[in-house]
Amino acid sequence: MSFKAIVAPEPGPAGLRELADAELPEGDVTVAVSHSSLNYKDGLIVGGSGRIARSYPMVCGIDLAGVVEASDSPDWRRGEEVLVTGWGLSESHPGGYTQRQRVRSEWLTPRPQSFTLSQCMAIGTAGLTAMLCVLALEHAGVAPGEGEEVLVTGAGGGVGSVAITLLAALGHRVAAATGREALHDYLRELGAASIVARAELDQPSKPLESARWAGAVDTVGSQTLATVLAQTRYGGAVAACGRAGGTDLPTTVAPFILRGVSLLGIDSVMCPAALRAIAWRRLERDLAVDRLDAMTTVEPLSRVPELAAEILAGRIRGRVVIDTAN
Repeated sequence: MSFKAIVAPEPGPAGLRELADAELPEGDVTVAVSHSSLNYKDGLIVGGSGRIARSYPMVCGIDLAGVVEASDSPDWRRGEEVLVTGWGLSESHPGGYTQRQRVRSEWLTPRPQSFTLSQCMAIGTAGLTAMLCVLALEHAGVAPGEGEEVLVTGAGGGVGSVAITLLAALGHRVAAATGREALHDYLRELGAASIVARAELDQPSKPLESARWAGAVDTVGSQTLATVLAQTRYGGAVAACGRAGGTDLPTTVAPFILRGVSLLGIDSVMCPAALRAIAWRRLERDLAVDRLDAMTTVEPLSRVPELAAEILAGRIRGRVVIDTAN
């Protein structure tokens, strides 16, 4: 049996190919994939600019959702609806931009009852990451109603869009940082109380600046993260989960030793299954489906190379679900 997939044959741009069952990787569960999603890391992998894949050829796509087609695991039965986010998909193991995939059973998450498979991929790695950021901020003591705003950088992207929606629903006053003026109305519809120009955050900052934020979700890194840290109030916390602006961090120890600010590293790739389960339960509770649908578009598998270039250029808004049937 043959099926379509987006494959990177070597470091460089990926494209649509026909694969055969014999090319499926090792694993104990085979999934008929119905949907995947578009994330910034997918843009890097598909475009060949990130050197993220560890071997070639590599099926791209860090997320997948679908129906169990065959299982050698006692934990999963044929016909069950499942999803996989992270766990090295499209890095060390072929990924989700395909119509069929074989994976390890311990990577699977059952479809949450509140969401369809398409909505699970509208959440995907980006939404899971946003929820992990919210959980980390809560654990660090950042609570709603404390006066200062909670900042979300890269607000128009997938993580940012879901983070704004979640934080606003939980009662936080949310500030959304973006460089795209055309997104202001969209961000307010998601729940942002104020808009911050990206230019206010991406310039060199003093070791400490006036305290503005009770906490923050940062998807950008580099100078933006350094500025956010310098502007976070005493005892505040910043959840860092992205590198769209770079992997460097030009900061000092001042926010940490003079204001007691916490920098919280967020990883959703190898996140333990128990924490994933908590995050998905919270997403069912706190993420309104109508808000999720409003931030989501659905695109065919054939458009993934074009969409990868768009997300790297910062021209994607919200979440993009990939329908693997087309």
